[in-house]
Amino acid sequence: MRPEFDHYTPPPYGRARITGVNWLGVRTLLVKEVRRFTGLYLQTILAPVVTTLLYFAIFSLAIGGSRPAVHGIPFITFLAPGLIMVAIVQNAFANTASSILGSKMQGNIVDLLMPPLSSGEVASAVILGGVCRGMAVGVANLVALAPFAGIDMAHPWAVIYFALMASVSLSAAGVLSGIWAEKFDHMAAVTNFIILPLSFLSGSFYSVALLPPAFQIINHFNPFFYLIDGMRFGFIGVADGPVLIGAVVCGLTAAVLWGVCHLVIRSGWRLKA
Repeated sequence: MRPEFDHYTPPPYGRARITGVNWLGVRTLLVKEVRRFTGLYLQTILAPVVTTLLYFAIFSLAIGGSRPAVHGIPFITFLAPGLIMVAIVQNAFANTASSILGSKMQGNIVDLLMPPLSSGEVASAVILGGVCRGMAVGVANLVALAPFAGIDMAHPWAVIYFALMASVSLSAAGVLSGIWAEKFDHMAAVTNFIILPLSFLSGSFYSVALLPPAFQIINHFNPFFYLIDGMRFGFIGVADGPVLIGAVVCGLTAAVLWGVCHLVIRSGWRLKA
């Protein structure tokens, strides 16, 4: 027996060996989720950067020179924060959705359900894995766009806060989508018919202030609007809506989605045969 176990006394029968939060289990699952996307960094991190640069090049070359300044900011500088947020949103969602759905289809979802981890611990580890990918993609896109867009951080706290809220919210949404979906077509439907339209039509490429009043009101019911508006405020110091209200809405959305993930995983819906 190893020396450190010479005086080990097991707990009495029936008493849990792990009490409180299983930090080792959470860390292990989180590391597994992070290694899952870092092992494919060409696809999960670099590919989104190329996509963002293509969007930036197309908009810059097609209309960037003729487009007037927006809120006194050059159009290409105004455009960059929206592109960064769209990349964060898409990749945070894709990471958790593909992780859960892939485990279900491969039959190893039991590896999440059998270990001594509570539903809250499982939800937290998987969501934090998506947050890591969302933030990594955001940083990579910022580095790639900075030389061309001339962007600066007017309010760094807003950039960090809204990037985190976007990553948490969409990671949690990805978990729920992965649990609900039974095949990759279902996940693609959520991406194409919900995530993409909500992100593209919430001011990613334009100022919501340019829309007719009725459409401006509709946009204020879109949580993606507050994420993109907050990110843009962090970079250029200008926002189309009240930043404080946006920060509260994004924080509440992230908290609610996280809680729903915990409840759904605890119920075992579409996870347990």
